[in-house]
Amino acid sequence: MRPLTRAATAISSSRSSLSPSLLSAPADAMKVTTTFFSSYSRMIPSATGPIIGRSRLYSSTTSTDSNASVTSSTSLINNRLSRASLPSSLDARSLSDNLDIVLSHLSARRASEETMNAAKSISTLNSERVVLIQKRDDALQKRNELSAQVGKLMRENKGDSESDGIISLKEQASQAGDEANAIETTLNEIESNMNALLASLPNLLDDIVPDGDNDSANQCVSEWGDVNALPNQLGWTEDFEPLWHDDIAANLGGWNSEAAVSMSGARFVSLTGSVARLERAISSYFLDRASEKGYTEVSPPLVVSRSSLEGTSQLPKFEEDLFKIVRESHTCNGEDAFLIPTAEVPLTNMHSNQILEESDLPISYCALTPCFRAEAGSYGRDTRGLIRTHQFYKVELVKITTPETSDDEHHKLTRHAEECLEELKIPYRKMRLCSGDVGFSAQHCYDLEAWLPSTQEYREISSCSNTGDFQARRMALRYRPELKAEESADNKGGKKKNAKKPKPVFCHTINGSGLAVGRTLVAVLENYQTPTGDVVVPEVLRPYMGGLEILKKKQ
Repeated sequence: MRPLTRAATAISSSRSSLSPSLLSAPADAMKVTTTFFSSYSRMIPSATGPIIGRSRLYSSTTSTDSNASVTSSTSLINNRLSRASLPSSLDARSLSDNLDIVLSHLSARRASEETMNAAKSISTLNSERVVLIQKRDDALQKRNELSAQVGKLMRENKGDSESDGIISLKEQASQAGDEANAIETTLNEIESNMNALLASLPNLLDDIVPDGDNDSANQCVSEWGDVNALPNQLGWTEDFEPLWHDDIAANLGGWNSEAAVSMSGARFVSLTGSVARLERAISSYFLDRASEKGYTEVSPPLVVSRSSLEGTSQLPKFEEDLFKIVRESHTCNGEDAFLIPTAEVPLTNMHSNQILEESDLPISYCALTPCFRAEAGSYGRDTRGLIRTHQFYKVELVKITTPETSDDEHHKLTRHAEECLEELKIPYRKMRLCSGDVGFSAQHCYDLEAWLPSTQEYREISSCSNTGDFQARRMALRYRPELKAEESADNKGGKKKNAKKPKPVFCHTINGSGLAVGRTLVAVLENYQTPTGDVVVPEVLRPYMGGLEILKKKQ
């Protein structure tokens, strides 16, 4: 038996503190029509100072992770600002006003030169837009003033509109109107270009995210379980070589990759018999545990529109990783149609373009769905078994929250996924992703990695992300805060008759796997295999297997 020592844990101390929040335009600022972003109601002057040698960040979050240890940094100002009052994603105005801060976030993410230039281009275009807006407004004002003069002269001349003075004024007013229309056309083009560039920019980072180039700099928050415990219980001996999950499944008579490949091509698998039943048991167990935790189960559509994927930010950046349905076959209300890469997309979009009440939050959804991914960027990686396939089952967890509660709900969601692994008795570790590894839409992300004996390493089995208001801005998902008691009370202690309702603000969205079913099947097969080729069924799964305790190797 190979030594079952723990895999090396990559721990990186936080070398910088990065804020998820930038500042936006005042309420009376020009509002730009945009699919993804809108102006915000508060602006705080930008400040510059040292952070990664670039700029000072306004910190707006505090982690509720009791295990976190974050190095203090001069990049944080002492007066920490509430995330509730600031957006965590950007519109063109806030980006332009805080370009150095945005560039420091992109640099921390190890963004490409193209992405860095996109941010700079937005700032330049926004400056051009501001100038053009003033020119358009001046032209409109001139047109209106000239039109008023025409009206006055016509009244004085008793309706005579043929005088030289009136004709000249009409021509000048028409020219001013034509100038305003031409500028408006240019403005529309600029705003369209800015929106496309904004859609290419990732979320800003939470200040707890450690700095690093790639997954080797991810921070180990905690580890659970002894990788030798199950082998000792199952009688693994010194000369026993743990098998890969596909070999184990084949020995159980439940693996038929040849049929799947002949039907569908590479990276597809067919499971049969007891292995297929075990996969179903894992799915049912995950759904039941989520329901017990207060998640509402949903059976969502598996085909979604382009705008839905833009809302959750899979598009436009990751289109090559998606399965697109040809337009001749089907569209979603006239839009391009895609197979879902994760149930995060339909679950989060269930409330797109809605204004919720604060009393309705948090909303918690779960769904078991197949997920479809082209995996265009993973050629040659994980080609064996179930680790990386084009189609796989996953139980997705989604929460829609207020800004004030999103950190707490993020930790609750992550903890739920951890508990599932613990009840399965699968050793795992919890990793905080570094700035160069965190996902496009996430401001803070935990990965849960399960232990696989065959390769003596931990592999991702769940990714739990807090996206802040990044997705909500794109899909126009807001809530109306409750009226505070002091705001609704009159001088006599009664309720005001005409108390103004608070303005809607963007929700925060959280998502995570609870868990990936295929990779959990991998972990169960490998950790519960016996030297005789059988597989012991974890106790929590036995009720879903009709009480079956052992999957027998086929003779």
